[in-house]
Amino acid sequence: MGDGAAQAGHDLSAPLTVVVPVYNEGENFREWWRRAGPHLPPGTVVRPVYDMPDDDTLPVIEALRAEGAPIEPLRNEARGVLRALLTGLRSVERGPVLVSMADLSDDLSVVPRMLEAWRGGAAVVVASRYMPGGRHVGGPWLKKALSRLGGLSLHLAGFPARDATNNFRLYDAAFVRSVDVQSRAGFELALELTLAAWEAGREVVEVPTTWTDRVAGESRFALRKWLPHYARLWARGVRHGLRRRRG
Repeated sequence: MGDGAAQAGHDLSAPLTVVVPVYNEGENFREWWRRAGPHLPPGTVVRPVYDMPDDDTLPVIEALRAEGAPIEPLRNEARGVLRALLTGLRSVERGPVLVSMADLSDDLSVVPRMLEAWRGGAAVVVASRYMPGGRHVGGPWLKKALSRLGGLSLHLAGFPARDATNNFRLYDAAFVRSVDVQSRAGFELALELTLAAWEAGREVVEVPTTWTDRVAGESRFALRKWLPHYARLWARGVRHGLRRRRG
């Protein structure tokens, strides 16, 4: 494990940072912390990123901080989920940085396995719904079908993960800071960063996870709005896979 991390330039002494974009997730965030806490190693910092000072997640965050939770709220540099993700990810200079949503969809019990893969040298660790052992529970059938089809077809082209769109991923912070991000709309950032790692010859590892569609609060995912952005990145991945096969 240590040799792979050293070759990848990972700083194994750095703590885990968890970036959690929030938008009025007051009814979910305490439960997110209850589920996450047992699976986070000592020294972990949780960094919720919010847009506005009247976000109803903030009173819950402050109550948890008063109880001793290692939570550092961070104001978004702009507005929207893309900027929240970038603000959180770029606030970390080194070490592992995990992205999780506050909607209770992510299975935080896989975090130790994700960290193990990072310590082994991975630049990106994908929590995968579509590899053996993974599951996608609930959600609109069209969104689920497109997600599964897009991920598996990209994998056939050589992409090193079967889940292209799940944002529940762990990154090496130094790698993220090296990427000239082109994403413009939102959740496609995870796919772009994973493509960038693959294109750069960095290691990408996937671990199985169970993802469950949210049952409380309002989803910020707009399929019609973001599908063209995913399609652009899907085409980029297919082209890269074809070039690799020809070369």
